[in-house]
Amino acid sequence: MLERCKSAKERWGGVSEIIDRWLNERQQLIVLYCDINGIHGFRESESTPTPVRIQRFCQILLDYTSAGHFEVYEQLAAEAREFNDDAGIELLERIYPRIEQITAICVAFNDRYDTAEHCEQLASDLAGELSRIGEVLEERFSLEDQLIETLHDAHRELVAS
Repeated sequence: MLERCKSAKERWGGVSEIIDRWLNERQQLIVLYCDINGIHGFRESESTPTPVRIQRFCQILLDYTSAGHFEVYEQLAAEAREFNDDAGIELLERIYPRIEQITAICVAFNDRYDTAEHCEQLASDLAGELSRIGEVLEERFSLEDQLIETLHDAHRELVAS
């Protein structure tokens, strides 16, 4: 997941300030996800309680998903309309409903783990829910990368011509 994020930043970094900021949030989200899962090399600090790390993850998760919906996708849709890109609009219309479903999963995860008390009460469910959120985030990143690659890159080439 982290390697894929680095690749996305290399391909699209610098193209748009909004996309750059969004991809930085994606990287933060992945690092926090790895930290919570205890993946070696990404541990923040043993002294940071797990509920605090989960809440930090939830905040970045919501920030990232919100930026996608209210900034990035809007920009990509506006570009598609501006360039009369019917194929791009069709792609956005085809992919966006699944992204919305994934957003609902992310919001539900946040709602379940939004306080230290909830984290402690649901500790036995955390591993399974983290696995699920990791899977849907991986899918979301892939869908988002398709949108950026297809819409933004195509339009950037039209502007350069």
